[in-house]
Amino acid sequence: MKLIDMIRPGKQVHFYFAKGTQLWYITDDDFVFPVPFSDMGDGKFLPSDKAIIFMRYIRKQLKRVEEEDIKNLDV
Repeated sequence: MKLIDMIRPGKQVHFYFAKGTQLWYITDDDFVFPVPFSDMGDGKFLPSDKAIIFMRYIRKQLKRVEEEDIKNLDV
């Protein structure tokens, strides 16, 4: 999955669940990513919003997933 595909115009994210110190969102492409409470400040987090607004968090999670996949390939 590519970041650009998840944040195209018209793509949205939707609140999925809260756990620990994070809100978890899911994209229209079924990619799940966290938003730390510490990053929220006085921001307003809606049940659904434009995916591009969450690009920072999607990118971070994509990197984590990619790094984990690379670790799993090492024998």
